[in-house]
Amino acid sequence: MHHRQTRPNPAVLSHHALRRMVGMIALLLPIVLAGGTILISLAGPRHAMPQPVIQRSISDYYYTPMGDCLVGSLCVIAAFLMCSRGYDLSDEIAGYLAGAFTLGVALFPSVNPGGAGLTQLQVDIGFVHTGFATLMFLTLAYFCLAQFRKCAPDRPCTRRKQHRNRIYLACGAIIVACSAVMVSLTIRPVEKMLGPVHPLYVSETLSLFAFGVAWITKGEGLLKDPRKNHAGHTGGPEATAP
Repeated sequence: MHHRQTRPNPAVLSHHALRRMVGMIALLLPIVLAGGTILISLAGPRHAMPQPVIQRSISDYYYTPMGDCLVGSLCVIAAFLMCSRGYDLSDEIAGYLAGAFTLGVALFPSVNPGGAGLTQLQVDIGFVHTGFATLMFLTLAYFCLAQFRKCAPDRPCTRRKQHRNRIYLACGAIIVACSAVMVSLTIRPVEKMLGPVHPLYVSETLSLFAFGVAWITKGEGLLKDPRKNHAGHTGGPEATAP
């Protein structure tokens, strides 16, 4: 006798889809910003590559034709982070903080690298931007290293959950390592030594890639627990957990 397959909760599926979407935005953002700026410059009246071809940092794309794309993407990520829910109050607090920091990055632009005669207000806003960006990356690392690696209170960790935890650990470690590199760039000799390889842009890009992979995994895009086919059982520990 065949049992009818239980249909998953549509609210849970939607939440997982949103996580995957946010992860994809983070993964594609550096590529879209750089690629879009290059294509727009090539299609412009000069038909030439932009100078510089790659900006010093992700934030510097505020001052390119892709600035609206950067701000819009950050606002979408911030909105989702603020609405994200997990197993306990710490999840909720971390979500609010990560969303607020990401929104701060979007609303307070970095210092224009090509600007001349900057005002003190612009410099101060640049410092605020840097502070929000640092806090944002550290909070995202906390999600990967702590929150995402929890198991549902009423279910054991499956083998695939253990594999996912390794992905979260690796993603969190990448974000922390890249954050350390970004902080080290405030030291003049380090900045001079790493300057030719665009260290700030590379570190921010790797951090966004790690964030994206972690959220795609959390959204059941990778190593999803198999669902049971008999009524009353719908799969692994994250089948109904946010």
